[in-house]
Amino acid sequence: MDINRDRIVVGVDGSSSSVAALRYAARLATALDAPLEAVITWSYPAFTDPYLVAHWSPEEDAGESLAAAIAEAFDDEPPEDLTRTVLSGPPAPTLIDLSKTSAMLVLGSRGHGGFVGMLLGSVSAACAQHAHCPVLIMHGDEETQEQGSTEKGRSRSDAG
Repeated sequence: MDINRDRIVVGVDGSSSSVAALRYAARLATALDAPLEAVITWSYPAFTDPYLVAHWSPEEDAGESLAAAIAEAFDDEPPEDLTRTVLSGPPAPTLIDLSKTSAMLVLGSRGHGGFVGMLLGSVSAACAQHAHCPVLIMHGDEETQEQGSTEKGRSRSDAG
């Protein structure tokens, strides 16, 4: 087993869809007996006051966001073999580069930015187009989806 080529990489940004992606990827990794790596990226904003940069670490903030997303996804009991990675760089190109040595890339459909009505965010769309491995995109929180499908099933049976 080549741990780098067999791993499932999850792009995390703290959004609800990335937390759902992390949960789902963990289930896949267990089923496939594959290593799981949660990845978050960071970069300095284009225009930053030098004073702020001296007293602020976007890398630390990213690490804290990753830790919070993992805690939320797994109720503070993450899988033992979960690897946490904080990388410098823009999300889409960084994840696409990681996809060269991954079995699968798992992402949430939308992060925090962009337009609310869009089906895919810019990072998930770019990765779906350019990744070098299969890409699984989670649309929303899986618990909300399961609850919604149960309610739809109930309303159909009640209407009959």
